[in-house]
Amino acid sequence: MNITGNTVLITGGATGIGLALAEAFLKAENEVIICGRRESRLLEVKAKHPEIHFKVCDVSNDDDRRALFTWVTENFKELNILINNAGIQQDIDLSKGDADLLSGEDEISINFQSPIYLSALFTPFLATKKESAIINISSGLAILPMALFPIYCATKAGLHTFTICLRRQLKSTGIKVFEVLPPAVESELNMQGRAKRAVMGITSMPMMKSDEFAAIVMNGVANDEFEILSPMQQNLKSATRADLDKIFEQMNSRFK
Repeated sequence: MNITGNTVLITGGATGIGLALAEAFLKAENEVIICGRRESRLLEVKAKHPEIHFKVCDVSNDDDRRALFTWVTENFKELNILINNAGIQQDIDLSKGDADLLSGEDEISINFQSPIYLSALFTPFLATKKESAIINISSGLAILPMALFPIYCATKAGLHTFTICLRRQLKSTGIKVFEVLPPAVESELNMQGRAKRAVMGITSMPMMKSDEFAAIVMNGVANDEFEILSPMQQNLKSATRADLDKIFEQMNSRFK
């Protein structure tokens, strides 16, 4: 797919992978629109990159999603790429019952429901374009989960399956459907959980710089790689169930 001359909407575009992708698409001479819940962070991005357009939007809220769709399609009629990036991650210990589950934000709504509904909203509009794409940001944890984040991993696994189905359904429309499965990337994702584990003396796994991962994504889109992983994750494509089970045990053993 051509990665120049597009009009791109990125949800959760003010920080982390979303911001890195916004900057990468901007550098590649695309028109870029971002949305997020925190106006202060969006304004910071706007101050740094005046060319970027933004709208405050909580993608977990149906009224906000529909308002975003109306605003974008009325003001950016050439929009041809939707990137469903917005997401949150929380440590949740289900052995405590529903205490953790009810105390934080709704991961299911933000991580899983919003990409489904936004994809459905934008698909008829994107289908009118000569070349268009939906890019869903899932996670390597969709394939190899961490027990610390059961809801996050489940939502990303659901998004992985949804993306496969969406790609099949939209095959005849000309809309290309990509899935990006990031490794651990430097971002503000689950800062509270990281801080808690640091106090316990548990170090986080090494993290890739967000701009380095954005470059991998741009290359993957340019080459029509519909499942985009980092070089360190390529073994996931050929791993057997036994391989994955073994790695799962290794990954999760230090958190017993």
